[in-house]
Amino acid sequence: MIGIKDGKVTEGGAGVSLCDEDPDHLYRMRHPWSICEVAPDKLEAGFQRLRETLSESGWKVVAYGRDTSANKNLELTADSEKEPFSVNASLRITGASGTQQPMLQIRVVSGCFRAPKGTDLGKEY
Repeated sequence: MIGIKDGKVTEGGAGVSLCDEDPDHLYRMRHPWSICEVAPDKLEAGFQRLRETLSESGWKVVAYGRDTSANKNLELTADSEKEPFSVNASLRITGASGTQQPMLQIRVVSGCFRAPKGTDLGKEY
């Protein structure tokens, strides 16, 4: 959806966390990643493509605008209309000191799921 072919995508992977509603039985998945080493104008274009394509692909944009940081980063949050997932994207063109490299940060988070009976959610995944 973002359509950026060059740049660097951060390493990492999905993680699991407990849900506050019932931490003994419920968990959620999250997957943060980012794109960097791309010109700011390409990141901006990718961010706008994401915004447009999400709406066309079964996602509802529920928040869009500048965050409250000193940099006033552009952010969007969208919820899937079919599955219990949300995505948050943040376009970070300059850091607080002006020395951080531009990047597009993405975080996908699931709703809460019930773990199979007997699953120990206290283990690290």
